[in-house]
Amino acid sequence: MIYIAIVDDKKSLRNTLEEKLNRFEDYEVLFTAENGKDFLEEMRLARNAIEPDVVLMDIDMPIMDGIEAVAEGKLRFSKTRYLMLTIFDEDEKIFNAIKAGANGYLLKDEPIDKIKEAIDSLMNGESAPLSPSIARKVLNLLTSTEQNFNKQEENTANEYNLTEREKEILTLLIEGLEYKEIAQELKLSPNTIRNNVTKIYSKLHVTSRMQAAKLFNKR
Repeated sequence: MIYIAIVDDKKSLRNTLEEKLNRFEDYEVLFTAENGKDFLEEMRLARNAIEPDVVLMDIDMPIMDGIEAVAEGKLRFSKTRYLMLTIFDEDEKIFNAIKAGANGYLLKDEPIDKIKEAIDSLMNGESAPLSPSIARKVLNLLTSTEQNFNKQEENTANEYNLTEREKEILTLLIEGLEYKEIAQELKLSPNTIRNNVTKIYSKLHVTSRMQAAKLFNKR
């Protein structure tokens, strides 16, 4: 069973999401909250029972916004994963959410199947779920120019002794491609990609696509 929390200041959206997610037999919405402060209080109470595995977090909320709530939540409840679900696609919002510790970033217009896919991806440790437009913006945030990105990639890859194949996979991974898409691009099997990503993460000492991207951004 995957336990979920929903944080959004719009009651109608909370109720709709809760209803749709509870239709999946392996999902259970533990609680909903209308802002970050209420969320942290619910999490405090949940520690005596069951904490959510994944939190769907809005950004723009009164009293305490989603970015601050994620930052606080990461410190207090390290095992919980945070998936931003918002209408905002501004660079600053995306950057601040990632910096706060968000594990993924989706826009609210994504269909419920896409949201489920993102939650499953987080639970399987496969990748950081990003809406396509967000993935492009994240890549732009991580690099000032394509030439600079390639230079940083090569330096970091060499430093961590990545093979040429691992460099290719890492580049596509950071660009936002999923395992199946990378497999098609490189004419390899998804299992081969998965095994290579595991080796890449081990060499870079990271556990997710987003952490790998942030590592490159620091170089």
